[in-house]
Amino acid sequence: MRYWNGKTVMITGAGYSVLADGRCGSIGYGIATAYAKEGANLVITGRNVAKLEKAKEELERLYGIRVLPISADIRAGADNEAITKDVVERAIQEFGSLHVLINAAQASASGVPIHQHSTEQFDLAIYSGLYATFYYMKACYPYLKETKGSIINFASGAGLFGNFGQCSYAAAKEGIRGLSRVAATEWAKDGINTNVICPLAWTAQLENFEKQYPEAFKENVEIPPAGHFGDPEKDIGRVCVQIATPDFKYMNGETLTLEGGMGLRP
Repeated sequence: MRYWNGKTVMITGAGYSVLADGRCGSIGYGIATAYAKEGANLVITGRNVAKLEKAKEELERLYGIRVLPISADIRAGADNEAITKDVVERAIQEFGSLHVLINAAQASASGVPIHQHSTEQFDLAIYSGLYATFYYMKACYPYLKETKGSIINFASGAGLFGNFGQCSYAAAKEGIRGLSRVAATEWAKDGINTNVICPLAWTAQLENFEKQYPEAFKENVEIPPAGHFGDPEKDIGRVCVQIATPDFKYMNGETLTLEGGMGLRP
């Protein structure tokens, strides 16, 4: 029997998404697919109800698991703590326990220089990424403590390397990295493993970024040494499964960089 059979994984930003050629088009959906193949039940969140329902339909049909889709929009002016608590409570009511929290959701206005960036654009990135990660971690903490579970948060090379036109995105991602390291320190005694992944995968968002901001794309996005970008499921999702599996949970507090199928490195 597979280790993940019947266990529960929560993934934010996991709505259905495909590339122009029909392949998996988002990191969140790629992660969901990887866990579904291992038999895990899923709680998936996002802002687009249609994409969540499509993800549920496909994952349940293909892999025989159970998926709970919940619409949740973490944004300026909303009672975001109440929103995230409701999501987690509904997940526990449905499945009874929680073993992994993966914070993959992030919206931003990429390609906009700092001097042209609006407060609304900055808030979009900070709330959808950093605040969402903070609130979901708080709400999931007692349940992950019970299962000695894992948290996997997503940061980015945009913050590590200062990518042009990505000030709010980079700020949100660096905040997530700092928050994750503190959680790794504080919650290690509770048996909760916390790590960060900085991925480089070809997604629908990146595909659109190339079309909308070709100059910014050329400035910031380089093909990795392997000669191709990572696959959201095979290169990102499978690593999420691996580092949350008990026999592999030794990298607490590390930042993992995944570069186009080249594997992971702290």
